[in-house]
Amino acid sequence: MPIAQGYKDSTQFEKMRDYILIAGRSNPELAQSIGRILKKEVTCPISNFSDGEIRVRIKPNLRRQKVFIIQPTSTPVNEHIMELVFMCDAAKRASASEVIAVIPYFGYARQDRKELSRVPISAAAVSSLLINAGVDKILTIDIHSEQLEGSVKQPWDNLYGSYSLLPVIKKRKLKNIVVAAPDKNGMLRATGYAKLLNAHGVALVYKERDVTLHNVSNAMGMIGEVNDKDVLLVDDMIDTAGTIVHAANFIKMKGAKSVRVAATHGLFTADALKKIGESAIDEVVVTDTIRPRDEIVKNKKVTIVTVAPLIAEAIRRIRTGESISQALIL
Repeated sequence: MPIAQGYKDSTQFEKMRDYILIAGRSNPELAQSIGRILKKEVTCPISNFSDGEIRVRIKPNLRRQKVFIIQPTSTPVNEHIMELVFMCDAAKRASASEVIAVIPYFGYARQDRKELSRVPISAAAVSSLLINAGVDKILTIDIHSEQLEGSVKQPWDNLYGSYSLLPVIKKRKLKNIVVAAPDKNGMLRATGYAKLLNAHGVALVYKERDVTLHNVSNAMGMIGEVNDKDVLLVDDMIDTAGTIVHAANFIKMKGAKSVRVAATHGLFTADALKKIGESAIDEVVVTDTIRPRDEIVKNKKVTIVTVAPLIAEAIRRIRTGESISQALIL
């Protein structure tokens, strides 16, 4: 069924009535867009006490309801995680039949292993925190490390941002397109995009990262031919933009005709926008999993695509028991 097509009969509509949409303060515009597509009200039960403590009070009756809690855990990460934890706990204590945490962007996902001694596996700790708060299912988009799904026993559906990004890329009508990965970890993603775009090839930019320094990397070389090609660099997120800008400049130096970037999560921290503006990148296409700041929206090199239809259809399929992978995972 196409996204937001609606309900074919009253029986299906009745099945969809017994669920509730709740959102925190991380990305209210995205939550409201999802609600409009599903024709459901979205309530935000969050406020603060005078000392700054988070207060949650959910007004709708949740008894025997499926509760979808929409909350990307973006900056400020810790505050938004605690909002999510408290909302899940409140829903479970209110006798919700099932609590589904819809987390378009999952903060701490990059801290998924012990790369040094005496460091936590923070991603697993956050996952456990959510499960202990009563979460029955987790829904994410382009989780940084898919093995994180194995850190909990509860079901975890991970959607791919390519579902939202590809239509925009195809509209650019790029010729002789080559899909590139900014590091070896992105090769699987790049290969997937290449197949869906019928690309002429795949390229890989090698880099060396110093694990003792955060967000510091250097391109070392490249596999693949990009000379006189339109190159699409793909990644799951753009943080400080150091990796993606370095890779784009390297590719341009190798003779690429144009360089575009497609990434699901646009954090754009520090001076990321300045780096992109001064780089060889022609365009950056990101989604709204993270609430875009004004300077991101106004940036001429950045195009923002909404994931609201993708999430809305996933919620509908979870509610009705239809397959998600057959329709929403490209």
